[in-house]
Amino acid sequence: MRIRDRLLNGPLGFGAAPLGNIFRNIPDQEVAATVDADWQQGTRHPDTAPFHGASLSEIRLGKALAKHKRGEYLLSSKVGRLILDEVETGRRDFGQKDGILEFGRRANRIVYDCSEHGALRSIEDSLKRLGVDRLDFVWIRDLAQDLHCAIRDRPHGSVPSAEPAARPAQGWCLGVNRIEPVELLLDLTEVNTDGPLLAGRYTPLAPLPIDQ
Repeated sequence: MRIRDRLLNGPLGFGAAPLGNIFRNIPDQEVAATVDADWQQGTRHPDTAPFHGASLSEIRLGKALAKHKRGEYLLSSKVGRLILDEVETGRRDFGQKDGILEFGRRANRIVYDCSEHGALRSIEDSLKRLGVDRLDFVWIRDLAQDLHCAIRDRPHGSVPSAEPAARPAQGWCLGVNRIEPVELLLDLTEVNTDGPLLAGRYTPLAPLPIDQ
């Protein structure tokens, strides 16, 4: 069974990255109103990540969803980066970073960790920030040539050891910005994923010719 078969109310989801002040500094009232409006439109699959706003997106989304029963929606987040309690000091330049924009994120230090231990810790931390008991989908984030932990750098083309930690969720796969790592993943025989997340891109892996 694939992720599409598990969706509760249609194929659309809510990408909560902007709640972490990715594109502009969003007031708390606007965050709450946005999540409420999305709920009223019937969307039941919010997606977030620790990286967005250094966990600000997860914190805000968890507060906004607290009024709803956990069984009424499917929730996904990502592993691959840890948000530390350690706070960065001094001047921090916002704007373009790791391929996205960020404004006014939390000052917590962000580190890469694609290990199984790091993935387990990331999931545990996400559950606390979101105020829930489980994640339905887990994406192993940014295993792509443009960022860190590229699949092509793993022995025999395997995915990192974060995979076992992600498996207890209903679905897991890669969460990436490019199609190349997904194409590599489809060629692997030792893993059985549930469907990739392609962020900020057109998602067809093999577009039809114009005349078709």
